[in-house]
Amino acid sequence: MWAWAFLAVPIVFYVGIRFYPTFQAFWLSFTNWDLLRPAQFIGIANYQRMFADPQFWQVFRNTFAYLIIGAPVSLVISFVVAYYLDRVRFMHGFIRALYFLPFLTTAAAMAWVWRWFYQPVPIGMINGLLANFGLPSQPFLRSTEQALPAIMVTAIWAGLGFQIIIFIAGLRAIPSTFYEAARIDGLGDWAILRKITLPLLKPTTVFLVVFSSIGFLRIFDQVYNMTTNDPGGPLNSTKPLVLMIYQTAFSSYQMGYAAAQTVVLFTILLVVSLMQLWVLREQK
Repeated sequence: MWAWAFLAVPIVFYVGIRFYPTFQAFWLSFTNWDLLRPAQFIGIANYQRMFADPQFWQVFRNTFAYLIIGAPVSLVISFVVAYYLDRVRFMHGFIRALYFLPFLTTAAAMAWVWRWFYQPVPIGMINGLLANFGLPSQPFLRSTEQALPAIMVTAIWAGLGFQIIIFIAGLRAIPSTFYEAARIDGLGDWAILRKITLPLLKPTTVFLVVFSSIGFLRIFDQVYNMTTNDPGGPLNSTKPLVLMIYQTAFSSYQMGYAAAQTVVLFTILLVVSLMQLWVLREQK
């Protein structure tokens, strides 16, 4: 009885702030609601409108571009850094703190700093460096081709610190006896990495793959703050699904339509997470 009494507190909490709003969002996705009048049931009209909207499909492609490119690149870079940083003994804690610092910085402040980096000369630092080497200035955030990669670089950089710390924790959880036995058997660094480190690091990798994928699918702060004059970038070239939901709900006040977009995002997150867990699950 005491166990259930204590468990009731988080259960009631999650039912109130998680489960009920989730089911309410599903209901609102079948309604027409603008906050001023009561919600009117319209069936699947919001979904029909959404799937017939070319802008939605462009936003859909942008969202998956963040996922398909951003997540693998960030994981590879963070693992390489963690792998070699784990071997560093001099000032290890200080260097690790430097990598983790961007993760502690507010997304808005970080996005505005990177936005300043991308500005034209003489303001922007990156274009200033290009000019010093005689290279032409790049439009970056003002280009339909370069805006999305420019924001993706910022998002990858922002999340590296967390992933590096988790990878280091996973590397240090591997018993040293495995490495000692491998050295005695004459295995080289590459063979040890392939046959011992990566297989034993699989639980950590699975966690980071799912965590990173959810983060890139829900990307919002960097896009909104770095393209604040034109949220979503030129011709919506950087707009993700979360930003589209925000604009639909709080700029156009089409709450039912925004709820339908939220249901689609929820479905994507659920399917992607379950697929990754299934593919990367440990073999019995």
